[in-house]
Amino acid sequence: MSEELKKYREKIDRIDDELLKLFNQRAGLAQQIGHAKGNGAVLRPEREAQVLQRMVQANTGPLSNQGVTQLFTEVMSQCRALEAPLRVAYLGPHGTFSEAAVFQRFGQATEGLPVDSIDGVFSAVESGAANYGLVPVENSTEGAIGRTLDLLLNSNLKICGEVLLQVHQCVLSNENDLSLIRKVYSHPQSFGQCQGWLNAHLPHAERITASSNADAARLAAEESFAAAIAGEQAAEHFKLKVLVPNIEDDARNTTRFLVIGKQEVAPSGRDKTSLAMSAANRPGAMHDLLTPFASNGVSMTKMESRPSRTGLWEYVFYVDIEGHQSDAKVAASLAQLKQIASFVKVLGSYPVAG
Repeated sequence: MSEELKKYREKIDRIDDELLKLFNQRAGLAQQIGHAKGNGAVLRPEREAQVLQRMVQANTGPLSNQGVTQLFTEVMSQCRALEAPLRVAYLGPHGTFSEAAVFQRFGQATEGLPVDSIDGVFSAVESGAANYGLVPVENSTEGAIGRTLDLLLNSNLKICGEVLLQVHQCVLSNENDLSLIRKVYSHPQSFGQCQGWLNAHLPHAERITASSNADAARLAAEESFAAAIAGEQAAEHFKLKVLVPNIEDDARNTTRFLVIGKQEVAPSGRDKTSLAMSAANRPGAMHDLLTPFASNGVSMTKMESRPSRTGLWEYVFYVDIEGHQSDAKVAASLAQLKQIASFVKVLGSYPVAG
């Protein structure tokens, strides 16, 4: 070993020693905060968002902002676990993109609770079996997840946060050659995200829907001449080969997940509010619903419609707006909206992801 290399490694060792002391000091403070909270919520989404925003703003490199976010997410995860264990329900089984989103948001010091449906995620949180749940709400290629929107409308749970997960779909199989594949298992959303690639490279393979990508991987692992469309994490879990990586038709393919829980989230300084609303069945009613946002200078970032299930051709509109419901402009907009709309429900205010 050269003297120069030895010198650098000695410097790294001294920094590592100092980092360990500082991490433990931080952990000790987190424990004291936990004692001060008593029975208060372990997770404070607005506080964690503020920490990450501050660290990214202070970052001068060479670490990327994404790397800094990942690093401090794990630090907060380990410190949070000293206060109390955090259990998060998600659409299982192990190896799904939902599981990956849980650990991206909450870190590895989190107990994931896999359940077999989106309904099951809501039930786990409502019953207290999980502290929080994580559910998919939309994909950049395939659009909204209707079941999640329907359950948000009828549940007392609040949206506490969001996660944006870049989704890379892969062909997984026991086989070594793509030409041997006769059937492909996957979730309908994943088939939709990869249909161009499948039409070009596996046009004659039978496509069979599964309840999740991980379940598709399990089925493919049990058969010959079969493959699954799923993520790399499913390949690791079910001991499958990745025949072809990144087959999604759009390289920017991203799924948005919502964190659901029982708490109201305080402002972080960079928030959005989600709500559901419906208009009276009369000319101009939809225009009237949007007027409060425009008149108060509140930006609407999304609108999605779903059948209301209360009458033929009646719809509920799901809207995301910039700002927290306690912000003056947003609060004024909501107050005006409640005077106009036939139905309004605030689903939650929470920190913006990313």
